[in-house]
Amino acid sequence: MPILSALTKFGYKNVIKKMAFRNDPEETHDRFTETGIKLGKSNLAKSLISFAWAYQDPILTQTIHGVTFPNPIGLSAGFDKNAQLLDILPSIGFGFVEIGSVTGEPCEGNPKPRLWRLPKSESLVVYYGLKNDGAEAISKRLKGKSFAIPFGVSVAKTNNVACAQVEAGIADYAKAFGAFTDTGSYITINISCPNTFGGEPFTDPERLEKLLTVIDAIPYTKPVFIKLSPDLSFEQLDTLLDVVARHRVHGIICTNLTKKRDNPKIQDANVPDKGGLSGKVVEELSNAQLKYIAEKTKGKYILVGVGGIFTAEDAYKKIRLGASLLQMITGMIFEGPQSIGDINRGLARLLKRDGFKNISEAVGADLRHS
Repeated sequence: MPILSALTKFGYKNVIKKMAFRNDPEETHDRFTETGIKLGKSNLAKSLISFAWAYQDPILTQTIHGVTFPNPIGLSAGFDKNAQLLDILPSIGFGFVEIGSVTGEPCEGNPKPRLWRLPKSESLVVYYGLKNDGAEAISKRLKGKSFAIPFGVSVAKTNNVACAQVEAGIADYAKAFGAFTDTGSYITINISCPNTFGGEPFTDPERLEKLLTVIDAIPYTKPVFIKLSPDLSFEQLDTLLDVVARHRVHGIICTNLTKKRDNPKIQDANVPDKGGLSGKVVEELSNAQLKYIAEKTKGKYILVGVGGIFTAEDAYKKIRLGASLLQMITGMIFEGPQSIGDINRGLARLLKRDGFKNISEAVGADLRHS
C-alpha cells in the first residue's frame, strides 16, 4: 500500500472518523459535500488528491455498451443526490458515479432524523426518502458539461401522496427519465427505494410492465439499468426478470437497501424501525441475488454488485459471482476516501495473481467453476 494512502487511512480512522462519528450523520454528510464542492473547483486540489489516492491499471478498464469505465468501482446513488460532486469524485479514484435518485418533482424527503450509523454492524440506516432538487433543476445543472469519468442517473418517482397512485407514479418516472436523455452515460430505473410513501409498487410485475412500456417509448440510445431490492425472494425475482426481458433493459443493479430487521449481521442493539440498511448487513443478500440472476440470465445483462464492499476481496467476490461493475458508499464512509484506490489496487493484484489479463475475464468465474 503506497505511503500516502496508508497515512490517509491511519489519519481517517484514528482522527477524522472518530470526530465525524460523534456528530449527526446527515450534518456530517452535508459538511463533507460542501468540502467536496470546494475542492472540485481547484485544479491543484484535484491533482494532489488524485496523486495521493487514485489508482489506475489497464487490467481494470472495460468498455460496456459503448461506455468506457476506467475501473469498476462506482459511487452508488444516494450519496451525490443533486450531482454536486462530479468534479471531485474522479480524483478520489472512482471509475464512474451514479447520481440521484432524481425524481420528477423536487422532493424534501422524509422528516429528520433520517440517517443513522450502526458502527458494530458496519452499516448505515437510511431514511432520506429521495431528497433531491428534482429532474428539471438537476438536468439543467449538468447540461453541456463534460466530466472525467462516466456518470449515470438514477431516477425514481417523487416521494409524495400524489405519486403513490400507479399512473401518476409512472408519469413521474417518465418525466425524470426524459430529463436526462441527452445527459450522462446511462440511466437507472430505481424501483426499490424502501423509504417512500406507498412502498415499492413497481416490484409488482403488472405494474412494472406498465412502467417499462412507457419508458420504452421515450427515445434513448444509451444503456438502461434497473435497481432491485435485496429483500425479493427468488420466486419474485423470476416474475420481474420475465417482465424485464420484454423491455429495453441492459443491466441490473444488485442491490438497494434491505428493510429486514431479523438479519444476523445486525450487531448493534438500537436499530431504528424505519429506513433501509446498507453495508455489511446487506452484503450476503446482495451476493445471493447477484449469483442467482447471473446463473439464470447467463450473461444477458450487465450486472452491478452493490452492498458491503469494504475491501478488494469483497469487490473481487462480486466480480467472480457475475458483476461487471460495482458500487459503494458505506465502505468509503467506514474505511475512508483512500479506500477506492486501495480496492482498485487490490483488484489488479488479485486479477494478475489468478492469471486474468482483464477484469472482464474474471466476471462470473466462480459460476463457471461451480
